[in-house]
Amino acid sequence: MISFDKKSSSFRLETPSSSYVISLVNGYVIHSYYGSKLGDDDATYLSRPKEFGFSDSPVFREKHSFLDYIPQEYPTDGMGDFRESALSVTDSQGRNGIELKYKSHNIFDGAAAISGLPAVFDSCDCTDGNNVPKAKRLEILTEDKILGVEVALIYTVFENLDAIVRSVRITNNKKNPVFVKKALSAAFDIDDDHFDVITLHGSWARERHIERHLVHMGKQGVVSMRGETSHQEHPFIALLDHNADFNKGRVWGVNFIYSGNFVADVQKNQFESVRLVMGINPENFCWKLEEGESFNTPQAVLVYSENGLNGMSRTFHDLYRDHLIRSPYKKSPRPILINNWEATYFNFDTQKLLDIAREAAKDGIEMLVMDDGWFGKRNSDDCSLGDWIVNEEKLKGGLKTLVDEVNRLGLKFGIWFEPEMISPDSDLYRAHPDWAIQISGREPGMSRQQYVLDITRKEVRDYAYEAVAKILRSANIEYVKWDMNRQLSDIGSTALGSDKIGEFYHRYVLALYEMQERLITEFPKLLLENCSGGGARFDPGMFFYSPQIWCSDDTDAIERLAIQEGTALIYPLSTMGTHVSVCPNHAVGRVTPFKTRGYVALSGTFGYELDITKLPPEDRTLIPHQVELYKKYSSLVRDGDYQRILSWSDGGDADCWASVSKDKSKALVTFVQVLNHPNYKTRFVKIQDLKENATYKISFPDENQNDFPPQTLTGRTLASAGFALRRDWGDFQAKLICIEEI
Repeated sequence: MISFDKKSSSFRLETPSSSYVISLVNGYVIHSYYGSKLGDDDATYLSRPKEFGFSDSPVFREKHSFLDYIPQEYPTDGMGDFRESALSVTDSQGRNGIELKYKSHNIFDGAAAISGLPAVFDSCDCTDGNNVPKAKRLEILTEDKILGVEVALIYTVFENLDAIVRSVRITNNKKNPVFVKKALSAAFDIDDDHFDVITLHGSWARERHIERHLVHMGKQGVVSMRGETSHQEHPFIALLDHNADFNKGRVWGVNFIYSGNFVADVQKNQFESVRLVMGINPENFCWKLEEGESFNTPQAVLVYSENGLNGMSRTFHDLYRDHLIRSPYKKSPRPILINNWEATYFNFDTQKLLDIAREAAKDGIEMLVMDDGWFGKRNSDDCSLGDWIVNEEKLKGGLKTLVDEVNRLGLKFGIWFEPEMISPDSDLYRAHPDWAIQISGREPGMSRQQYVLDITRKEVRDYAYEAVAKILRSANIEYVKWDMNRQLSDIGSTALGSDKIGEFYHRYVLALYEMQERLITEFPKLLLENCSGGGARFDPGMFFYSPQIWCSDDTDAIERLAIQEGTALIYPLSTMGTHVSVCPNHAVGRVTPFKTRGYVALSGTFGYELDITKLPPEDRTLIPHQVELYKKYSSLVRDGDYQRILSWSDGGDADCWASVSKDKSKALVTFVQVLNHPNYKTRFVKIQDLKENATYKISFPDENQNDFPPQTLTGRTLASAGFALRRDWGDFQAKLICIEEI
């Protein structure tokens, strides 16, 4: 998978369908190629070494032209490359500039952990009992002798995945400190071939909508400066052929295993070369390195597909399911839960929760989750965050009494926390006003009537962690929803000096990771679901701690089509928190069929967000069947290959996707007719990646067989022509189609 050729002074990183080539030219580490699999040829010519204008003369009269042309593997600034850089370092005198030259390299078996950060692992770290490493790791050590800075470029490659995972380690080996102003995780250059670029955008309740356009001159990309990955933009970017679609064309996708500020940029330059970079956002970032200290960047995941966007999605999904998620739930069904938030908001007590639990148990629901409002004086969202003391005026007899009774009804119990927050109207704030993030002398800005705790301080995060853990120790709580309902601002900390304040954003993320690592270590059987006002922290960094994340606060089935499509472009369906809620929908006011809401939620973790005691009978009668469908198909949705078929968000009138089993023996297809048309022809729906010569039965398990009789077709025909689907159902109607080999 990884090799070094002494004759050509080049490295090869090989995946099943791609090659990645790095060359050494006069000490510089050069990016030569990344794309479809190459033959056993010397590929260093692909970086055009004879066009660099490089001279071995000591005069080196055109160094700027050289540096501004070559595709450096890890480009630096201040020395003559005026394109987007990956590394910026300032010395103790305030001078900016760093130039990296090759020093040595090593090739290792297996992936490596990164202290304090989530990181991919190989099979040696999994629970499958297989101790044969599935990964190789390359570390290229570079240095700037003037600064005394060493930079290790680290690459991890898995034997069966078209993915390359990159990170960087920066070390100061001299007495004087240096200041790292920018430290991205990955960069590569590629000749523009009329590429498109895809990014994900949105806002609260409409996260991760797909944006696609032609790459133009200059920079284009996405960033977050909100202290989290955000609702608005997402740490993902892809280059792809202009004619690439779901199943054909080349795609280069890059995702960031991180939960804080990020930047992902594509820059087309004067020579019509495209540079792609990904990493921590350098704005307001500065990390001081004393002698002997190192800084590790988070990992960036590079995926290459020559089979369109579906090929890219499958690789991301397999990597995250097998090599990033650690939870014991990752290979098992998640409990079907009912959350009381949209059912009651803050207006509940023990009796109301037990009423919901009793009715839920009758229909096969497996867990009750008590959301916001159970602690302090929390009867609205303007107080008590930080006061994690059970409100026994609401919960008569205390939390354990409620949990025990829910367990006796046959349900598991879960609970909501927002550990990173503090309300100005709270006992905690009155005792420790300095624990809130703030700039001395300024009144901090509020959002949702709350401040953010400075968890970069050990005593603060210890308090926040212990407050959560104490509650979990008090009763049989098997699920936690960890929420975070505002972004970071007013960045100041009594724990950091003026030379360290540029480290705050990153230290905050490290503190968050530390707290969640403690949580799942002390409570290893806990099902942790992360959330941030819905999907503002839906990123692969959180998968290292929680196998699922609440996808969006918008549970409207039609709005969820675009949200879940953008999410599934990168992330496994099993990671998406998806619930059935009531209509008119609380976020958009739309009315959709209960069956459609159920089908859309089935392509995720599945649960309910409603008051089951008030549900109309015609909807209530559908719940046991939806529960049965989830139990029947959950393993296929969780472990199968995701396949996008149609996209309503791309201007169509319908949305369609499938989960195909790894052995290609069955598939579950979900079709939503968003807009109906009168007097319109039958649609033919094509399914790829089945066995070409096998015969499949196509059935509609939820429909009258007289109206939707089963069809029998070969895998080749299903891929080339598709199965027939009549189109006379009406707006917002949906069908579930089962395809099984016979």
